[in-house]
Amino acid sequence: MATTAKMFEEPFDADEYIERLAWRTPGGGSKGGAEAFDPKRLLEEFENHIEELKQLDEKIQRRVEKLEHQCQREAKEFAHKVQDLQRSNQVAFQHFQELDVHISYVATKVCHLGDQLEGVNTPRQRAVEAQRLMTYFNEFLDGELRSDVFNNPDKIKEAADIIQKLHLILQMIELFCVFVSCPGKYHDLERQLIQEFTAAQRRGEIGRMREVAAVLLHFKGYAHCVDVYIKQCQEGAYVRNDVFEDTAVLCQRVNKQVGEVFSSPEAVMAKLIQNIFENKLQAHVREKLDETRHSDVEQYLKNLYDLYTKTTALAAKLSEFNLGSDKHTFLSKLIKNIFSSYLESYIDMEREYLHTRSAVILQRYYDSKNHQKRPIGTGSIQELKERIRQRTNLPLGPSIDTHGETFLSQEVVVNLLQETRHAFERCHRLSDPSDLPKNAFSIFLLLVEHLCVDHIDYALEIGLSAIPSADAKNANLYFLDVVQQANTIFHLFDKQFNDHLMPLISSSPKLTECLHKKKEVIEQMEVKLDTGIDRTLNCMVGQMKHILATEQKKTDFRPEDENNVMIQYTTACSKVCAYVSRQVERVRKSMDGKNVDTVLTELGVRFHRLIHEHLQQYSYSSMGGMLAICDVAEYRRCAKDFRVPLVLQLFDTLHALCNLLVVAPDNLKQVCSGEQLTSLDRNLLHAFVQLRVDYRSARLGRHFS
Repeated sequence: MATTAKMFEEPFDADEYIERLAWRTPGGGSKGGAEAFDPKRLLEEFENHIEELKQLDEKIQRRVEKLEHQCQREAKEFAHKVQDLQRSNQVAFQHFQELDVHISYVATKVCHLGDQLEGVNTPRQRAVEAQRLMTYFNEFLDGELRSDVFNNPDKIKEAADIIQKLHLILQMIELFCVFVSCPGKYHDLERQLIQEFTAAQRRGEIGRMREVAAVLLHFKGYAHCVDVYIKQCQEGAYVRNDVFEDTAVLCQRVNKQVGEVFSSPEAVMAKLIQNIFENKLQAHVREKLDETRHSDVEQYLKNLYDLYTKTTALAAKLSEFNLGSDKHTFLSKLIKNIFSSYLESYIDMEREYLHTRSAVILQRYYDSKNHQKRPIGTGSIQELKERIRQRTNLPLGPSIDTHGETFLSQEVVVNLLQETRHAFERCHRLSDPSDLPKNAFSIFLLLVEHLCVDHIDYALEIGLSAIPSADAKNANLYFLDVVQQANTIFHLFDKQFNDHLMPLISSSPKLTECLHKKKEVIEQMEVKLDTGIDRTLNCMVGQMKHILATEQKKTDFRPEDENNVMIQYTTACSKVCAYVSRQVERVRKSMDGKNVDTVLTELGVRFHRLIHEHLQQYSYSSMGGMLAICDVAEYRRCAKDFRVPLVLQLFDTLHALCNLLVVAPDNLKQVCSGEQLTSLDRNLLHAFVQLRVDYRSARLGRHFS
């Protein structure tokens, strides 16, 4: 195998190279090949190849040395060339410095010569200009303007420049009286320029307008030129019914044009906006508000809110234009100038309107019910009655028949809340930021007065008065309907408090006052609701007691024929359970959340106490005891509707107690030690056992001795 340098180029694998060399050597393959393996021949081949590699290495080494010598020689030659170039560059840099010095010298001479020429030419130009102005001045003194510049309309720009300069000179030498005595050329020319500007504006010639405005800039009439421009811009601009939209479109159009015409467009734009606000918008606002201020307060407040909102929105659009450094303050002052007289009295009118409107809504509702609102007493006597009622739960005064009317109306509440919401929105927009929390709080107090006091609290008072006494028969308990509607209304009240009032007062000290007032109102209503619910529960228990008293007979539990009892439970039990189920359903409909469980727990406890006391009024035979157990089982089934574990547990215990009425005398002690009765007082167990007709004959008392 011929050995060359290319065979060792990357990637090179020594093992692969040896394998390939052995494979190509005859007798150097594996033993299983065509020829037998010959190690000597393979060794000889390796030795020969090693010699070839040594020769190749020497050859490559000689070539490397040759290339290194050549590289060193070329490096020296390149270094000499670089040195020669550096010397040439140094010579060129020296020549450049010499040239720069020479150029600077020549430039200095040229500048000096220019200064000398300017020093000579400037006085000459001034003299020529002065001579020219004196010539024109003589024409004014003679009273005859002969120069073409004053008589040619096309040269009005040059004439204006001359007149302006003469005007300034005469003011300086206090001879203006001489100039005034002339034919008023200054004012005539000024008037002509303004007329030319106006004509160019009508034609839409922006270039001509810019030229004339530049000339007028040095005249006293420049401000009048701006006024004329502003006036003419507004001609035909207000064609819609919406003056605010027209103003926005006008300013957008003028803003593009004013920068091409005037040298200080921001001042012209600001003057235009000021003119619009002080004239067009102020007149529009005054017309809209003054016609309703005293005749229709509701419409007046709506118009004020609408106009102020549109004006501030317009100001926000105009703030995008260049109006100077403090454009936001500028626009705020314009708005304040328009609305200040209206905003000063806003909150007083808002409160007065809200008070009147709320009273009308309430009165209209009571009139629709043909109800003459009863005065709710105040002062020490009423407070004393309230404390007595809260502590004793006694009805003070005669009961009122409301015929099922709750005197609560969601429609009235929605109207009151809607009026208040509009008031909050207007208050947020129209109040000064420093007065906003105070004003919002005053509106909230009106809402409390009319919604919570005049409507809800009044309905609670009427509802409390309408609750019959506990011993009334077939009483209609409408107070739960009052509770249901009051609960719904208060949720609406709370939602408005959070959604509309809180954002206005959340970062002010008034927040504490509002929360305190809200808490006070809630607590007052909760006291009356609790009192009414408690008295309603008493009425329910009284109705159950009446059913038991009229329907339950002593013979129910001591039947004459012990062997002929066919009923599952007594009529009294059936009617009481039906009544209780209806009341439980009413409670669930009237309340929500934890209040349902709380009230049902209280009703269930009282229900259990009534049945417990009722059962202790009778004596029981063996069959009567079984019937009592059936009654209690039915009562327990009814108690499941309460879904209150405590109530069900009480009836389970009562059911276990009733077992004492039928259990065999010998098993009494075992039953009393049962899981449900072992924790009860033994006197209670004994009292139930005493209800058995066989108590004395069977000597059952010895089991409790």
